[in-house]
Amino acid sequence: MADPAPPPPRPRSVRHRLLAIALLPTLVILPLLLGGTMLRWQAKFDDLLITKVNSDLTVARQYLARLLETAGERVDALSRSVAYAAAAEPAALLDEQRRQMGLDFLYLADPAGRPLAASPPGAEAAPPGPLIAGALEGRAGTGIEIFANDDLAALDPALAARARLPLVPTPNAVPTGRLEEDRGLVVLTAVPAPLPDGRRGALVGGLLLNQNLVFIDTINDLVYRAGSLPEGSQGTATLFLDDVRISTNVRLFEGSRALGTRVSASVRERVLGRGETWLDSAFVVNDWYVSAYEPILDSAGARVGMLYVGFLEAPFTDARRTTLWLVGLGFLAVTAISIPVFLRWAGGVFRPLEQMSDTIARVEGGDLGARSGVGERSDEVGRVAGHLDHLLDLLQERDAELRRWNDELSARVEDTTRKLIVSEKLATIGEITAAAAHEINNPVAVLQGNLDLLREIIGPHAAGAATEFRLMDEQIQRISQIVNRLLQFARPEEYAGWAARTDPRDAVADCLPLVRHLLSRSGVTLRQDGQVGRQVLMNRTELQQVLVNLIVNAIHAMPAGGEIVVTLSDADEGGTPGVRIAVADQGVGMDAATLSRIFEPFFTTRAGSGGTGLGLSICRTLVERQGGRIDAAGSPGRGTTFTLWLPAAL
Repeated sequence: MADPAPPPPRPRSVRHRLLAIALLPTLVILPLLLGGTMLRWQAKFDDLLITKVNSDLTVARQYLARLLETAGERVDALSRSVAYAAAAEPAALLDEQRRQMGLDFLYLADPAGRPLAASPPGAEAAPPGPLIAGALEGRAGTGIEIFANDDLAALDPALAARARLPLVPTPNAVPTGRLEEDRGLVVLTAVPAPLPDGRRGALVGGLLLNQNLVFIDTINDLVYRAGSLPEGSQGTATLFLDDVRISTNVRLFEGSRALGTRVSASVRERVLGRGETWLDSAFVVNDWYVSAYEPILDSAGARVGMLYVGFLEAPFTDARRTTLWLVGLGFLAVTAISIPVFLRWAGGVFRPLEQMSDTIARVEGGDLGARSGVGERSDEVGRVAGHLDHLLDLLQERDAELRRWNDELSARVEDTTRKLIVSEKLATIGEITAAAAHEINNPVAVLQGNLDLLREIIGPHAAGAATEFRLMDEQIQRISQIVNRLLQFARPEEYAGWAARTDPRDAVADCLPLVRHLLSRSGVTLRQDGQVGRQVLMNRTELQQVLVNLIVNAIHAMPAGGEIVVTLSDADEGGTPGVRIAVADQGVGMDAATLSRIFEPFFTTRAGSGGTGLGLSICRTLVERQGGRIDAAGSPGRGTTFTLWLPAAL
């Protein structure tokens, strides 16, 4: 057995290629480039924000370092000053200098570290540490130290009170059982100082940073000067003792600083746990900030706190989003403008090619008069179209000659055959009509007349046989209807009525009295559905005849009863306005083979029930004569729907 031939290759459309060439740069390449550019721009935008907050952190760090350096220089200058050497009352001098330097305490310690003179008066010694020990040994030093609350109270009870902050529950912070932070973060400086008795002592000064709003606001003013941030953004700075905000301008509520709140666990772990600098977005108290955190080291190198600066991220996010929207809308606008232009240019190429392809297909289908109709074009496509039309002209001329020769050879045979066919049709139709008229109608007329005469002769006694008379009248009427249908099928043009504007709703309503007795006898209900606002140009009687025939067929299809639904609707087909009438039943239905033949003359599914097989054929003739269409659809056991479409009367 030979292998089956491979399927022909699928044709490749020039239209698709040209459209791809025209649209690929705009719809594929440009969006990819634009998307990649925007992604890179967003990354660079984020990098710029991180770079800015990093530079802000550098300014804050330098200010803190300068604060330490200045405190050390001032205390050292005091220890070397003439005023110190000549002071008769060191306590008064220390109090004056402490106020000028902005320190919270300043005292002169003996070699054992005990205060000899102090400001404020009565201040005890600071806790011993490497800075004080170094100063007593001759080395000046300044650094950050943590003082316990008791140590602060020994120096000044006001300092202990200022250091005490209740802890505010903060989402995402490391859980803790503490309720307050009472330690102090102190800038401590200690320098060697000669004592009046010639021994070496030490000048010790300190600045408590807890709730030191001047310190933190100065950092914020230096870092975020007016105009350094876009409108709507806000710069913030914070000093942490461990993970607790002890000095900040971040707002917890309007007018209330977020003192006592704590940093998130992720920031704490990276900055205090690993000693790294945090440069990223972070949720600060109640909003997202572009943030920078770095650890603060004490004089022993231990991480004891953090320095933070940051600014609101929302204005930058909004600006970035607005930029993306503007770029996207701009791209869409450019695309909306350019694509029609590209399509028009491409259409100037592929439409003539498609016209030539359609012309060739029409010629292959037998339309030798088909031409491309491209018109006068000076480009290559126009020249190809001109050659094609010229070849088609030659082909049509050769075909006309061959047809003329064939017509000359077969003219007599065709004429004779036509006459025979016409004669045979006329004879057949004449035979049908003559037989129907003379062989059936005359006896029917005689029967009807004699029946009427018999009814008159019997007179009042006819009432006893009213049923029999009625049955005979019905059967005679039925015979007349069958004959009329047969004649109407044979010569429909002789039975065609005039065309008039008809409202389909009135035609459906007029059908109800004609079929009411069949409906009641069969247990079938008729329901009209839908709305229609158009009229049709068809004889009302003919339309009524078609609808009655469909309704009667539906009744016969439902021997167990059911419902017939007649649906009216306005419907356009092929651009022509019209009206659709659907008659649906719930009957036995029909298979595909039966549906394909129901409109054939003399085909019937009720051969044993008096069906002639002409009803649906006549219906189709009446409908198609008005330019309409009738179809049937259904399946066994699911009923049948006949759909009638008629053009609207304009």
